[in-house]
Amino acid sequence: MYPERVVSGMRPTESLHLGHYFGGLQQWLKLQAETQCMFFVADWHALTTHFDDAQSIEEKTWEMLFDWLAAGIDPSRATLFIQSHIPEHAELHLLLSMATPLSWLQELPSFQAQAAKLPQGASYGLLGSTCLQAADVMIYRASSVAVLAAQVDEVEMMCEIARRFNHLYGKEKDFEEKSQQAVKKLGSKRAKLYMELRAEYQEQGLDEALAQAKAVLDDAQNLSMIDRERLFGYLEGSRKLILVEPRGQILSASPMAGLDGQPMTHSLQNCIGLREGPQSVERKVRSMNIDPQRIQEHAPGNPANCTVWPMQRALASAEASEQIRKGCISGSLSCVECKRALCSTIAQVQEPIHERAQTYLDDPSLVRAIVADGCDSARKLAQETMRDVRDAMGLNYSL
Repeated sequence: MYPERVVSGMRPTESLHLGHYFGGLQQWLKLQAETQCMFFVADWHALTTHFDDAQSIEEKTWEMLFDWLAAGIDPSRATLFIQSHIPEHAELHLLLSMATPLSWLQELPSFQAQAAKLPQGASYGLLGSTCLQAADVMIYRASSVAVLAAQVDEVEMMCEIARRFNHLYGKEKDFEEKSQQAVKKLGSKRAKLYMELRAEYQEQGLDEALAQAKAVLDDAQNLSMIDRERLFGYLEGSRKLILVEPRGQILSASPMAGLDGQPMTHSLQNCIGLREGPQSVERKVRSMNIDPQRIQEHAPGNPANCTVWPMQRALASAEASEQIRKGCISGSLSCVECKRALCSTIAQVQEPIHERAQTYLDDPSLVRAIVADGCDSARKLAQETMRDVRDAMGLNYSL
């Protein structure tokens, strides 16, 4: 019905560190090589928890975009844009919020968890951020949304919101008649198969029949976009599908260990920045705790009792990690040498990142041009969706 498209975003509330790179950005790099991707800076979402520090969001937004490009996000393969520069996000969010039950938002575990962390309590914006997330994805009719495993509930809520919207507003005048006319355009053989599969799905609830019927429509080359939309809706009932229910594309990466052996996060102050300089990295690594039982330089050690080992294991190759582990256990590798090896490993990871970043640091206007083009492309798609949404809701009337 619509092209395969993945949407994902990040809030500009903190600088990116190596944990972000291995926990999300590397998988974005893989996705951009496989399908059409749209990556956005979720600056409006940042306000749900950082509304009292709004002045810093602009600087953090551009830093994040620099980091994405330095990490290897390719603007020729992915669309990069800023959420607040596409006002259709806010319009769709408003319209979705009108029909979304309050209890759905209040009972969402992610909302409850975030609200509990805020000393001043949850704002209206935080409560409604789930509707905004749904708008962020549905405005581009994305087939998938790339999220962390902890955000699966939010993707399911997006689908619920889309289903409710389609049910309420997917009523088209003479829909049944127009759909039957569209069926005839499939040709007699395809039309018969489509109707048989539709009956199997509606009467028996067979998901396999639904998938096969959708495949029939995907193969039909002579259908207009509007007829294709009708027939997708006709499959599941008597509604036109206006908003797409996205699949969750899980960014399945284990949290990267920080300087203290715990998952890397700014709240623990255990991070190494994505583009942090070598001298700063070296100072941080030198301060890392080692096995307290390893008093002498070449005494046997236990990697499990050392904060250097988890980061080394996460960053180095399997072969290099095994050599370091054996050297620690045997005592042939001193803690100083182990830390030096970690600095070298971090430098290898960061080298291509620093090289790519330098291009944009030398000419920051390149980043702004990339984002301006991305915003233009994103807004065209968003405007198309909003025309359909307004039509469906009867809001396209003129004065």
